[in-house]
Amino acid sequence: MKQEVDALVRRRIRGLRAARGWSLDDLASRCYLSPSTLSRIETGHRRIGLDQLVSIARALGTTLDQLVESASDEDVVIRPQRDEARGVTAWMLSRDSGPNGTSVAKMRITKPPPPLGGEEMGVHPGRDWFTVLSGTVVLLLGDRTILVEAGQAAEFSTMVPHALGAHDGPAEIIAIFDGEGRRSHLHPS
Repeated sequence: MKQEVDALVRRRIRGLRAARGWSLDDLASRCYLSPSTLSRIETGHRRIGLDQLVSIARALGTTLDQLVESASDEDVVIRPQRDEARGVTAWMLSRDSGPNGTSVAKMRITKPPPPLGGEEMGVHPGRDWFTVLSGTVVLLLGDRTILVEAGQAAEFSTMVPHALGAHDGPAEIIAIFDGEGRRSHLHPS
């Protein structure tokens, strides 16, 4: 292991143990190592063997991948993606797709929706879900116009032509999209 990753892994082991309120003895009994071996691993006075890492990770309720993943600061800040033409700014809150390809985004919508029944209304397989944080969102759904206000949520089949827009000023939402919804709603203009 590179030195910085090695030191990070040792800090993570100590931190996870402490977060659980476990002593060295507690963790040692769970991963079948001696408390002195664990102490030397945490302090950097002993090399960490792969078999020990696997056992420690399992005892701490984490994975080997999580223990050794890099600590890059580049993925800490979520930067907005602006689409001026559509009047949407989006912050992707999930880095990777979740179960069934779902993604979570915060969106600020500034423009009203396209005309009801217009070709800008999208259709794609799946379902969309959103909750309104502030303002009011106009949801065009088929031939219906639905106002969704702050504190309310909507969930609908995306096989029905649909579009979102702001009603009387900007609106902010948290939305959950499947893979098709992400491509349809968060594509660059």
